[in-house]
Amino acid sequence: QVQLVESGGGLVQAGGSLRLSCVASGSIFSSNAMYWHRQAPGKLREWVATIFSDKSTNYQDSVKGRFTISRDNAKNTVYLQMNSLKPEDAGVYYCRLGPNWGQGTQVTVSS
Repeated sequence: QVQLVESGGGLVQAGGSLRLSCVASGSIFSSNAMYWHRQAPGKLREWVATIFSDKSTNYQDSVKGRFTISRDNAKNTVYLQMNSLKPEDAGVYYCRLGPNWGQGTQVTVSS
């Protein structure tokens, strides 16, 4: 079974940056798409970004130009570089591989 462990969340001022990481166990990482999702208090979990096995990427419109998803297959790790953070970016960020989810990492953005 795949296990995913996120890290890198924290408190940042609006306009600041954070880099999230997600380490996956198992040998299937490199051949699979990886996803970042987020969930703000009182809201549904939403998709943020995808990186495919060929390293092509997709982003939710609200984060395009500010967030960058990347992967290091040698480290079984996917990253989410978040720049120009806004208060509405706050929430718990989760990575996903197929049906497997991490435990999440909290991002708080102060205005």
